Amino acid sequence: MEKIYDVIIIGGGPAGLSAGLYAGRSKMDALIIEKAKKGGQIVSTDEVVNVPCSIRETTGPAIIERLVEQVESFGTTIIKDSIKEAILDGDIKVLKGLNHEYKAKSVIIANGAKPRLLGVPGEGKLTGKGVSYCATCDGDFFTDLEVFVVGGGDSAVEEAMFLTRFAKKVTILCREGALTCAKSIAEKVNCHQAVEIIYNTEIVEIIGDGIVESMIVRNNITGEEQVIIANEEDGTFGIFVFIGFIPQTEIYKDRVYMEHGYIVTNQDMHTDVDGVFAAGDCRVKSLRQVVTAISDGAIAAVQAEKYLESKQCDGSVNVI
Repeated sequence: MEKIYDVIIIGGGPAGLSAGLYAGRSKMDALIIEKAKKGGQIVSTDEVVNVPCSIRETTGPAIIERLVEQVESFGTTIIKDSIKEAILDGDIKVLKGLNHEYKAKSVIIANGAKPRLLGVPGEGKLTGKGVSYCATCDGDFFTDLEVFVVGGGDSAVEEAMFLTRFAKKVTILCREGALTCAKSIAEKVNCHQAVEIIYNTEIVEIIGDGIVESMIVRNNITGEEQVIIANEEDGTFGIFVFIGFIPQTEIYKDRVYMEHGYIVTNQDMHTDVDGVFAAGDCRVKSLRQVVTAISDGAIAAVQAEKYLESKQCDGSVNVI
């Protein structure tokens, strides 16, 4: 007989793992499906100081390692697969992956988001060859080189300061006339001697043969363009892009209600489809942080359990 899970959680970031933890503790037959590395965006975070009870600085991977251990200790299974189609109507939900087809009585969508690209010539071919979206992953490659950080929000500025550990100079390219990060972060970076900030500026092209060698930037007020060339001795420089994220919700288009690609839920993580919940960065919300993702996942799992209990009471779905 084909296995039907009580709940399948799509995505193994903080929201998905939190949902898996709460589902497991409730003795639900739960499965987490993650297409890449467990942990989502946080695994590329070198220092985490804004998670409650983290008195000392800790790393993203360390947090995820402990969370995965907790999840698995309560019986939730974590597997690697990529879901390509989701059939969410009806009492039994069907998820079609690259490796297998899965069925469940309820689904929690926790796909998260991916880095937003600049969308300029040269970006694609030079990604991994000087263009990066993860300072923790690639910062060490630019030891004693110059790097440019694109963006003005919290992530961009925090990663710029992290990169000063490696780079001889860090320049933030901010398309706005001021940083959009938290004031406390802005004050810190403005006092940092190794960081320069250039405002009202954006990259229009990245140039290089195998590695980044130069780029063209434009002042978006005057329209003036400037070519920035790598130091002759260095031969290259780094470009780190932190301009936001895109929700990973393409497969749910026309399946659940969304706004600008983000899934709309109520405060209990219910979507407009019975038995389907969303948690974390993929849903409409005012604050996207690890702690809010963990909260979303916990709420979604508890609500999934209540949904299954209600179905059991009316006789339409057997729980566990």
